[in-house]
Formats: sequence, C-alpha cells, structure tokens
Amino acid sequence: MSNSKLEANEQQFSTKEVRIVPYDPQWKVEFEKIKAMIQSYIGEYVESIQHVGSTSVEGLGAKPIIDVDAVLKDKNDLPKVIEQLAKYGYVHQGDLGLPGREAFFRPRDYDEQEKNVIKYHFYVCNKDSKPYLEHIAFRDYLREHPDVRDEYQRIKEELAERYRYDVDTYCEHKTEFVQSILAKAKK
Repeated sequence: MSNSKLEANEQQFSTKEVRIVPYDPQWKVEFEKIKAMIQSYIGEYVESIQHVGSTSVEGLGAKPIIDVDAVLKDKNDLPKVIEQLAKYGYVHQGDLGLPGREAFFRPRDYDEQEKNVIKYHFYVCNKDSKPYLEHIAFRDYLREHPDVRDEYQRIKEELAERYRYDVDTYCEHKTEFVQSILAKAKK
C-alpha cells in the first residue's frame, strides 16, 4: 500500500471527534464478529481475545469503537503474529509507548469482512503486561460496581462536551479517575 493511501486510511481510523453514545447491546455482537475474524488469523498464537474498554461494560456509554486485546500464549511469538497479521492487511504500529501491548491497524476498505464490522482498536498483548492487566482490572471493576460505572459515564460526558475535538486532552483528563479505580481494583 502506498504511503499516501496508508496515511489517508490512518486519518479515517483516527478519532477526530469525541462523541459518547448510549450503551448499545449490539457492541457485544460486533465484538464477537471481530473476535472470530482475528481468531481465524492468529488463533494458534493467542490464549484469549478480550473485549475491553467502555463498550465492554454493559450500561456504559462510550465512543462507538470496540477495543480488542488478543493475549499471546507466548510473547516470543510476536514476530510470527506480526507476519501473520500482515498477510491480512494489518499494519503493526508498535507499542505506542505502552510496552507489552502492540497496536495494529487495518484500512477500513481492506476487504468486505473489514467493511462489515464496527470501527475497532486492536492490540496484541503479553498476558503479564501492565496495559493488558489494567484493561481487564478496569473493565471488571466497572462491571461489578454500577455506581462507579455511572460516575465514569458522567465524567466522560462532561469531558466529551468540553473537549469534543481534542481527543488527547479528553483522554488525559480521564486518567486521574481511571488511576483511582485501578488502585481500588488492586486492593
């Protein structure tokens, strides 16, 4: 793929506007479609494929983007996974500053299968990596504590209103709350 086409597709992939929508039960269905697709590509190398992020928490509004963590059986298989995913059009983006969590991107127009799933963020993780363990801990805490889930919803809506066209600042301002929940989850 040419650099200009790749850049155009990455622009399509990036989040330009923070828009929180009400929880949609269809997100579970969409995750299962994405999971099956990824499983067919790298299933032999992963022990699980997890739905993480806000769309994985029933009752929580979110940006309508599915977050997916594929967990490696053996971290030494990462080069094979990168090679295998490349055969299916995925571009390895590196760890994006989070060691143990490798990001992948595939253009929305890659094939019919890709066109027929909701937008998603896809990571391949080591099972003992901090980013993966934090994704699971945060997700599970919100699932088990509806009052905290609702508080997080309120915070996200306020920040989305304030930083609608600045996704980096939106994410930055959620960090304090997320870190406080991770501290509680570790207890």
